[in-house]
Amino acid sequence: MKLAAIDIGSNAARLLISEASPNSAGVMDFTKLNLVRVPLRLGFDVFTNNSISDKKATHLIDTIRAYKLLLDVYEVKYLKACATSAMRDASNGTVLLQEVKAQTGIDIKIISGQEEASFIYENHVAENMDKTKSYLYIDVGGGSTELTLFSGDKQIFKESFNIGTIRLLQQQVTEAAWQQMKDFLKQQLKNIGPVIAIGSGGNINKIFSLSKRKEGKPLSLDTLKDYYKEFNSFTVEERIHLYNLREDRADVIVPALQIYVNVMRWADAPEIYVPKIGLADGLIHALYGEIAIASH
Repeated sequence: MKLAAIDIGSNAARLLISEASPNSAGVMDFTKLNLVRVPLRLGFDVFTNNSISDKKATHLIDTIRAYKLLLDVYEVKYLKACATSAMRDASNGTVLLQEVKAQTGIDIKIISGQEEASFIYENHVAENMDKTKSYLYIDVGGGSTELTLFSGDKQIFKESFNIGTIRLLQQQVTEAAWQQMKDFLKQQLKNIGPVIAIGSGGNINKIFSLSKRKEGKPLSLDTLKDYYKEFNSFTVEERIHLYNLREDRADVIVPALQIYVNVMRWADAPEIYVPKIGLADGLIHALYGEIAIASH
């Protein structure tokens, strides 16, 4: 069964096409057939001007049109499409998505930060880990950061903060916003004991691949601090050439590291695991769950 997810983020739009099929034990495996990422960077418009410019709106419609053609070629029957922080904040977000639907037939739903955190957890990474420990999911996007805590196999909280990489680049994050996140973590984790961090988002995945760590091995907080210092000492232009980064990664990677480092410090998490998960993966899992329920 072919499933697809579209994730319209503040930095990029992604289309993930997967094949769902049961393995020999009867457990569903999701095989990635294609992943397309277009750096629309809607957040740069929204977090400054509160709306998406005509130029970016056209780019969004063209991107979804291209995705629609790919979905047809792959003969995908089921699709889940969502938009996050930038679209939540854009005064013309709803109107623009109506236009997208009129022109492409694709219905994109704006989801809340809470829903976003839930979909990311749909990947159920913590399920394969030690039940006696506590796990903090940290998902850093262009417009917001989603934090979800699991302890002893139970979800303790999921919270979304308007602290994201593009907001930071545009100096749209106040000291008070940082303080609120810090106080929240300190309060919530008071009686929890040691926490293991699980990171998702394009930036932490990039750091992980640059670190040359083995799959499944964590990154330490000190490693992230070192990368932060190192990247921060170069211009965006230099980062592109030294680390072979795309421009739309080279600028946001520093604020992303700042967020991961702060959250891990405040949560007393010495290391972070980086499984290859993201919102699009979570949407695919959620979509499969909906189809399974509907077919029974």
